[in-house]
Amino acid sequence: MPRTPAVVAAPAARDADRTRSEILAVATSEFADKGFAGARVDEIAARTRTTKRMIYYYFGGKEQLYITVLEQAYVGIRALEQQLDVEHLDPSDAIRKLAALTFDHHEANPDFIRLVSIENIHRGRHIARSKILSGLANPALDVLARILEQGRVAGRFRADVDPVDVHMVISAFCVFRIANRHTFDAIFKRDMLDPVRREHYRTMLGDVVLAYLTAR
Repeated sequence: MPRTPAVVAAPAARDADRTRSEILAVATSEFADKGFAGARVDEIAARTRTTKRMIYYYFGGKEQLYITVLEQAYVGIRALEQQLDVEHLDPSDAIRKLAALTFDHHEANPDFIRLVSIENIHRGRHIARSKILSGLANPALDVLARILEQGRVAGRFRADVDPVDVHMVISAFCVFRIANRHTFDAIFKRDMLDPVRREHYRTMLGDVVLAYLTAR
């Protein structure tokens, strides 16, 4: 008899985790498509195997759910950056690999770009309330800083480079390509996500960053 609670608790915990994951997946789609104001918790509940009351139980409310969606979106890209194995690479190759990682992630996760755009419309007021995002970028920036230092020591990269500036250049290229795809195509008649030009843009990003890092 004493072992029964443990046996029952494990499946219950797995069910709770599965329910939370399902809610977050649907909520990500709902917020990305309709924004914070337009998204409805009732609709999220209807698209999942749960209820509005259960969503509030797990997350506390609509804003808390939205913040959790933002946190999950940023955790994904930050984890990939932090796990990037570049220690054995030439500094230029390491920069290209980091830029390509961001390029690939943003292309594969358009909802991430939509969520970032939506939160900027709200002037970042929701994300500022997150308890985890303020320090989340630090380990990823440390990886970039080490690459830049290796390049500087080797006499390859200029010394007056701020890692945040390099991150901004990479992000700007990758976000613009996804966020502005439709308006850019309407004006210039060029689809930036055309598979034929994909490797051209992927290489171009690395070229742009390295041109800045090696400028004298």
